[in-house]
Amino acid sequence: MSEIIILFLGAISAGLLGSLTGLGGGVIIIPLLTLGFGVPMHYAIGASLISVIGTSSGAAVAFVKEGFTNMRIGMFLEIGTTAGAIIGALVSGMLNPNTLGIIFASILILTVILNLKGKPDHQEPVIKGSLEEKLKLFGTFPDKGVLKSYSARNTVPGFLMMMFAGAMSGLLGIGSGALKVLAMDNMMKLPFKVSTTTSNFMIGVTAVASAMIYFQRGEIIPVIAAPVLIGVVVGSFIGSKTLMVSKTKKLKTFFAIVITILSIYMMYNGINKSFR
Repeated sequence: MSEIIILFLGAISAGLLGSLTGLGGGVIIIPLLTLGFGVPMHYAIGASLISVIGTSSGAAVAFVKEGFTNMRIGMFLEIGTTAGAIIGALVSGMLNPNTLGIIFASILILTVILNLKGKPDHQEPVIKGSLEEKLKLFGTFPDKGVLKSYSARNTVPGFLMMMFAGAMSGLLGIGSGALKVLAMDNMMKLPFKVSTTTSNFMIGVTAVASAMIYFQRGEIIPVIAAPVLIGVVVGSFIGSKTLMVSKTKKLKTFFAIVITILSIYMMYNGINKSFR
């Protein structure tokens, strides 16, 4: 019972830190479960996916209501992320836990680098006759009381990047939000607020696709997943309120240091075959 309480408190911390920095709770949950509690890697990934579904669903509703999320772009790109997530989840079952630990550590470092980079705010016009116009990958978003127009660019490279992001989500049990934002913000030239909110909307759908495969394999254990889910949702709620009064730049720097240390430790354990 005491272990479940400690796990619940750890999940609250993960949800809090994840929401404050925009990286999501999964990047803390998996090291917490595998290194802190000795949970087998595949069970930790299954529990993390369940927490990703919960946190994404709660925030997505608010962003859709505010008019930031582009549902059409999100559903189109979701084809790529869902396909990638299914492939990633299937491949995960074939890989040993130590290999997954090394891949996870590598993606963590990449996520930190992408999260610390400056984000230019794109606002591209629609090009007549383009693929983006044919697929209607454009829209408007509110900015200080004014509706601003934008259109996607480089749809094919962005779609392929989404498949990779989905594969990493299914393989490692994380939201891969940084990779999704990379595809939409850097490649498809969407405004940053549209990229982040649409990414958040997509994360839950991607996680559901891969979670079904983990569930079928018996790798989602209720006694682990339940306290993790509740804790991360509570932590995310507290984080969303704290965010209004926090200095996010300092938080992101602190979190980047913590994640880098965790990733090095996970890499070390993976190389030394310490995971099970």
